[in-house]
Amino acid sequence: MKAILLMLQFKQLNYSKSLGTFIVLTLISLMMLSACGGGTSSQESDANGVVNISLTDAPGDFISYSVDVVSLTLTRANGSVVETLPTKTRIDFAQYTDMTEFLTAATVPSGLYVKGSMTLDFSNADIWVEDANANGVKVTNIIDSSGNPLTTIDMSVRLEDRNSLLIAPGIPMHLSLDFDLNASNTINFDDQGVVTQIVEPFLLAEVDVESNKIQRLRGPLKSVNVAAEQFQVYIRPFYHRILNGPRHFGAINVLTNDQTIFEIDGESYQGQSGLQTLSESSALTAVIVKGSLIFHPLRFEVNEVYAGSSVPGGTMDVVRGSVVARSGNDVILRGATLLRADGSVVFNDSVTVNLAESTIVKKQLSMDTHEISEISVGQRLTVFGTVTDNNLDNMTMDASNGLTRMLMSQLKGAVVTNDATPAFDINLVSLNGRSISIYDFTGTGIDAANDVDATNYEVDTASLDVSTINTGTKVRIRGFTRPFGQAPKDFSANTIIVPQQEQ
Repeated sequence: MKAILLMLQFKQLNYSKSLGTFIVLTLISLMMLSACGGGTSSQESDANGVVNISLTDAPGDFISYSVDVVSLTLTRANGSVVETLPTKTRIDFAQYTDMTEFLTAATVPSGLYVKGSMTLDFSNADIWVEDANANGVKVTNIIDSSGNPLTTIDMSVRLEDRNSLLIAPGIPMHLSLDFDLNASNTINFDDQGVVTQIVEPFLLAEVDVESNKIQRLRGPLKSVNVAAEQFQVYIRPFYHRILNGPRHFGAINVLTNDQTIFEIDGESYQGQSGLQTLSESSALTAVIVKGSLIFHPLRFEVNEVYAGSSVPGGTMDVVRGSVVARSGNDVILRGATLLRADGSVVFNDSVTVNLAESTIVKKQLSMDTHEISEISVGQRLTVFGTVTDNNLDNMTMDASNGLTRMLMSQLKGAVVTNDATPAFDINLVSLNGRSISIYDFTGTGIDAANDVDATNYEVDTASLDVSTINTGTKVRIRGFTRPFGQAPKDFSANTIIVPQQEQ
C-alpha cells in the first residue's frame, strides 16, 4: 500500500496590515510499503498511491477571494503529467484563515516529480477588499500585468535539488509550494472608489515544512465502525453539493476518542454516544469534521463532528460572519457568507440577524447549555435561519426558529499592559480579520463606563502562561468574547500566539 498526502497551507508574510495573504500549498507525501511478492521499485515505477489534498489560507485584508481552481498537476521526470484535481472547485481563500480543508484524494504513480502546477480561473471571481473606511468593496476590474482582463492564470514551480520530490515506498516527503498573494496582487482605488486588481502570480517551493493548523473534512458519510472508534467520509470540499454527484474526490478515514464533541441534528454528544448516534444516521448523511493530522503513523484525529441538519446545505439558510454590533436581540454580521437552502452561495458584507429566546445556541467544543445573551460584539457566528429580506443593502435573517453556533474568534493587537495576573490588555488592530473601526461596542459592558475600549481590550488569560510576553509584543489570540453586557473582562483566551517575527 502506498499513500501520498498533499496539503495546501497559507501563511502570512508579515504581521503588519497588508492587502493580501501569503499562501503556502504544502505537498506532503507519505509512502507506505505493503508486501508485493518481493518486488522492487524504481524512480519511474508504475505503482500507484493516493494523494489527499487540503487547502487553507492566512489572515489578510481580502474579505472574500472566491475563484475556481481548475487544475492541480504534478509532472514526473519522464515528462508525464498527473492531474490530482478531479473537477473544477470553487474556493474562497479568505474563509480559511485558521484551518486547512481536504480537497481531494487522487491516485498518482510513484516516481520523481520535478514540477508542480496550479491553474486558477478568475472568470467568475468574487473578490472583496476593505477600503480606507474598512468597508467591503467588490473588485470589479481584474487584469494581468499587461492590463488585459484576467481569465485564467497558470502557476508552476520546479522541484529540484533539495526540493526534488521522490515518491517511493518508505520515503516520506514534505514539499511546500508558496503562492504569495501579497506579492501577486496589487489593489488600486480610483477617485470614484472603483477597484482594480492586478494579478502577477509568484510561486516558490520548499521541503520539510509542516503545518499544525486545524484540518477540516466535508462530505457525505460513507461508513461508521463504532468498535474501532472511527468512520469514513466521502470528500465533497468547500461549496460542492454534498448529496449530489459522483464520489470522485475519494474518501478519508476519521478517528474519534472520548473527548470528541458531536453535534448531530442540533443535539450535542460526546465520545462513544456521539459515534453511536452517527452510526444510526442514514447513508450519505452530510458531515463536517474538524481535527488534526498526526504523523508516524499518519492518521486524522478529530475534535469536532457535525452531521445532519447541523451541516449547512439542508432546509435552512446559513450565514457566517463576525458580530460588529448588537441592539436588543438583533445582531449585525460583517464579512458574511450566505449559503442558501437551494445550494447557492452569496457573499454580502452585512447581514442583520434577528435572534430570539427560542434560538438554539451552541458553542464550539462545548457541551454546556448556552443562551443568546452570550453573543457579544466581536463574536464569530454560524447562524441557521431563514432569509427574510434578499436586498443586498438590507439583507436580514430570521433565526428565531433556528440555531446559532459561537465559533472561536481571533483578535490581533499589541500588549499594552501585562502585570502577570490572569489577564492583560491589548491595543486591538483587528477582530476576525476585520479592522477594529467597523465594530460598535455599545452595550458590551456592565454599564456604559465599562463598554469595551479597543485601545485597552481586556483579555482573560486564565491558566495560560503570559509571563514572558512583554509590553509592546504583537499577539494573535483565539477564544470567545465575554457575554453581552458583562464586560470587563472583554475576551476569554483559549490560545495566545506570538508570531515568530515578533518574538
